[in-house]
Amino acid sequence: MTPRQKQDPVPGEVARRVPDGPYELTVTVARDKRLRTSARWSLNGDTIAVRVPASIRREQLDTLLDDIVAHVLKQRMRARRQHDDDLEQRAQAINRRYFEGELSWHTIRWVSNMARRLGSCTSGGSTDGDIRISDRIRAWPDFVIDYVIAHELAHRKYPHHGSDFWAYLARYPHLDRARGFIEGVAYGSGADPDSLI
Repeated sequence: MTPRQKQDPVPGEVARRVPDGPYELTVTVARDKRLRTSARWSLNGDTIAVRVPASIRREQLDTLLDDIVAHVLKQRMRARRQHDDDLEQRAQAINRRYFEGELSWHTIRWVSNMARRLGSCTSGGSTDGDIRISDRIRAWPDFVIDYVIAHELAHRKYPHHGSDFWAYLARYPHLDRARGFIEGVAYGSGADPDSLI
C-alpha cells in the first residue's frame, strides 16, 4: 500500500476524531453485511457509531462520514448556543448531590415550545444528551423544578420509565412531594400527569 492510499477501517475501529467546541467526538465505523444500501448511525455521549453496508467503497464512506459529522456538529453547535448557564449549574449541583456526579449530558436549556411536557432528554441521534425544560415551570417551587431536572438527568442513565429508572430517581428526596404537585396541576388542567413528564 502506498502512503497515499486509504485503508478501510476494521469493524468498530475509530475512523476519525473530530473537534467539537470544548469536546472531541470519536467516529467509529463497522461494516454490516445485513445493510444493503443505507447506513445507520447513532450518537451516544461523545461517540458517533456508524454502521455501513459491507460493500461500500472508501470514497463513498469518506463522503458519508463527512455528511454525518457535519450534521452532528451543526446540531450540537446550535444546542450550545441555546444552552443556559444558570440551568447548567443547577443541574450540575443536582447531579453531584443526588447522583454522585456520574451523569453527563451535552446541554440543558429552557424552551418555550413545549405545550404539554415539562421536560425532555434526547438519547441517541445528533441531539444526544440535550435536555430541554419547559419555561412554563419557571415560577413553580424550586423542589418541583429540581425534580423535573433530576427526572431528565436520570434519563441519561435509564432512557425509559422502568423500575430501574424510578429506583434511581428515588435518590431525589422530594420525589413524592414534587409528583404530587404535578398531579395537582394536571388535575386542574384535565391532563394525565404521566403525560407531562
